[in-house]
Formats: sequence, structure tokens, C-alpha cells
Amino acid sequence: MDNGSSDIATGPTPAASAAFARAGGPLAGRLGVPGDKSVSHRALMLGSVAGGETKVRGLLEGEDVLATAEAMRRLGASVERRLTAAGEPEWHVAGRGLGGLVEPDDVLDLGNAGTGCRLLMGLVAGHDIAATFTGDASLRRRPMERIMAPLREMGASFQCRSGGLLPITVAGPKTARPIEYTLPVASAQVKSAVLLAGLSAPGETTVIEPVPSRDHTERMLAHFGADVRIAETDDGGRRVTVVGQPELRAADISVPGDFSSAAFPLVAALLVPGSEVEISGVGLNPLRAGLLQTLSDMGADIEVQNRRQEGGEPVGDLVARASSLRAVRVPAARAPAMIDEYPVLAVAAALAHGTTRMEGLAELRVKESDRLQATADGLAASGVSVRSGDDWLEVDGGAGTPPAGGAVIAADLDHRMAMAFLVLGLVATNPTTIDDASPIATSFPGFIELMRDLGADMREGTP
Repeated sequence: MDNGSSDIATGPTPAASAAFARAGGPLAGRLGVPGDKSVSHRALMLGSVAGGETKVRGLLEGEDVLATAEAMRRLGASVERRLTAAGEPEWHVAGRGLGGLVEPDDVLDLGNAGTGCRLLMGLVAGHDIAATFTGDASLRRRPMERIMAPLREMGASFQCRSGGLLPITVAGPKTARPIEYTLPVASAQVKSAVLLAGLSAPGETTVIEPVPSRDHTERMLAHFGADVRIAETDDGGRRVTVVGQPELRAADISVPGDFSSAAFPLVAALLVPGSEVEISGVGLNPLRAGLLQTLSDMGADIEVQNRRQEGGEPVGDLVARASSLRAVRVPAARAPAMIDEYPVLAVAAALAHGTTRMEGLAELRVKESDRLQATADGLAASGVSVRSGDDWLEVDGGAGTPPAGGAVIAADLDHRMAMAFLVLGLVATNPTTIDDASPIATSFPGFIELMRDLGADMREGTP
């Protein structure tokens, strides 16, 4: 794709849940972002198969995680939301112990939760039960064969639509078989599904990944008392081994702020002139926070303060100030550590000096939407010169000159695309409209209100 013109696409007709953003004054203030989605899913799942009651604070109460909570209830765990004496929400998960999940009496509907669905398929595949998984229109078109392939080796069987699509019925074996599995491409979701199934298998289950991917599962398994072993391979990858049939013990968890959610106000603060924003309590897992390195390479003024550990995860406070950015090449090896942040990085690149090239992006094509194509199309419709291929994207920056904007962007049930282009609207000459902002609630409920509290001109409806 090559579009260097400033013609603005009309785009879809905005829905009743449309939202828009337009340029205004600087952003300022301090905020916290919702709990980490990846950690929240895992806390509910591992709490459900541990012995005793796990208390979880800071759980993301977005639609994706709430779908996982309901699925765990259907599988027999007790999952309750309570309020502490200080009035803060605290989730109580009474686990059934490893192997104690029961066969659900209805379909497990995971909504838009790709992580929740894939990890839970792995956990269920280690149990001698059957469960049927489905989701919304977006999740039903996302590929699941790469999850099912290793789980078949462990003894699970599947019934599904052609192409390995949901709805899928998972039937676990009497006893799961431990395996050694080499990932064709780095994927934290596939790795985690195999490790979770391996909890029920006697012996050692090992996943070999060519490039280290986010390690929330390994950290949390150890937090709950599992024996997890990690070794570097000669070619820079990792061998991750879990010893099966451990006695998992309830372990309270404080969920850090979601780095992927923090990325949107972070980038907005860098791009809107005169801005300074502090984002507190953000998870800084080094296998997750590749965007920080990339933005630093681009010359971003970001300071990390008050580094600490919470629930086995590194955490810190981020202070971002408006910056003049320069273009960079983002290598494919960094993709696993920032795969969800490329759309908003591309927005930042649109204002940088020079041409930014991002490589190793094939995984973006099988997210909630084809994010690679959608990012390229949305930028082009906003007057930005872009080029894309099967697994790469080039963005010609405007050297600080705002893009034209004015487009109506199709969210296509993708929360991150909706938020990325609302950020673009804050620095474009003309307002940017998202046809449907409702998917934002899957990961960042209250996003628009929070951005407005910082001073952003971002609203529901149309301009």
C-alpha cells in the first residue's frame, strides 16, 4: 500500500456509540490505568485451581476479564467481587485445587477475550472434562489451530468449525501427557496454554520459544507454588519447563496497571505540545514493555520513577513530557515485547522526523482485527503517507506537522484500534471519529473520561 495523498476517506457511518477527538490544549495530571489484562486473566484461572482462597486487588474489571470470571464460575470455582473496608474492590477466588474443575452445563462465552479463551482452552485440556468455547464475532474469526496442535499431543481432542475457528469443544484426556514443544513462532498465548495443560500432566512439560515472549504465566505459576524452570537456549530463545501435578496454594495478588493501556495516554502526552502526564503503578515487565525502549530510541522524554515489585511483577511510575520524536527502525525481534502497541506507535511515528519502519508484524494480522492493515488504512485516511507488506509497516513522519485527520475510522470490534486513532485525533488538524467506541470497554473502561480529565478534547458522539 502506498498512499501519500491528503485525501480523507469518508469511512463508515458512525454508530450510536461513536466517539471523536480533536486538538486542544496540553495534557496535564496524574492518573492510574486499569489493572493489567494479561495478569488479571491468569490470576482468576490459577486462583481457581489452587487450594484455598486467593484475594486479587486491582483486577481489570473490563468485559474481557469479566468473561473469564464467569467462565471460571461455570467451571466450578467461586469468584466474588467484594469491597474492602476502604471501599476498594477486591476479588475473592475460592479454588477447587488442581484437577478439580467441573464440566460446565453451558457454553463458555469469552466475548472478545482472545487471551482468556486460548489460556482457558489449555487449562481445560488438562482436565478429564469437556467444554465448548465461543466468543463474539471478532473472536470467532481468530485462529485457534496453533493452540490445539500442541494440546492434541497432550491427549486433548477438539471439535470445531473448519479452519480451527470457534465455537470449539475441548475434551481433555483421562491423564494429560507431558510434552516438549517447540513454538513455530514466539507466542505467549500458545506457551501459556501448553504450560497450563502441563500442570495436570505427570512429569515435565517444556515449551521452547525462539524469542522470549511475555512471561506473566511463568511468574504467576511460581507465585502459586509451581516448580517452573527457565533456561536460555544457545540461539537466544528460552526453554520453559513446568513440573506437573504440583500442589498449588492460594496466593494473594496485586495486579499492576496495564502497560498496554498506559501506552495511549503515554503517547498522547508525548505528542500534544506542552503536555506532562504521570501514570502511576504501571507494570514494567521487560518482556512486555518494548514500547518504552522504542520511544526512548525516538527521543521521548519519559522518566521511570519509584520502581518496585508487586505480585512478582516489576512496577513503576511513568512521567511523560511532550517531545520531538525522530524516526527509527523497530526490529522484528522486539515484536513479542510490544505486539499490542504498534497501532499507537504508528500514530507517534506519524509526527516523527523521518520514516519509521516496523518489522515482524505478521501477528498483527490475527488480532481482534487485522491491525496491520487497519493501521495502514486509518493513517492513510488521515493524510499520512504509509506503506505496508505482509509483516512490515513504514510511516513517513510529518516532522511535528499535524496530519490532516478528518477521517471516520472503523474500529471493527478492536479496542486498541479505537484508542490509537482517538489519540491521533488529539494532534490532527481536523477531528478524528471512531465509528464504534464500545469495544474500548473490553480493556479500558472509562478511557474517554480519563483522557478528558487530563484536558483532552475527546467525547462520545460525532463532532
